[in-house]
Amino acid sequence: MTSKNQAGKQDMKPGASPGIKSERGFAAMDPERQRAIAKEGGKAAHKSGHAHEFTSEEAREAGRKGGQASSKSKSAKS
Repeated sequence: MTSKNQAGKQDMKPGASPGIKSERGFAAMDPERQRAIAKEGGKAAHKSGHAHEFTSEEAREAGRKGGQASSKSKSAKS
């Protein structure tokens, strides 16, 4: 008799995480369809005024913080 875990492995796609039998919903969609849905969501957010548009100063600050975080994680590994 096979265990529950062994039976589940037969249904999994290559590279899938253990415990997940198949991709469903958004993850299973064609990448082009995912982009189309995301684009609609972005347009709706901008139209309703809920989307945030970065100024060049905000983008510069975010990039600076990202670079600092990246260099900290690299130095911690050494």
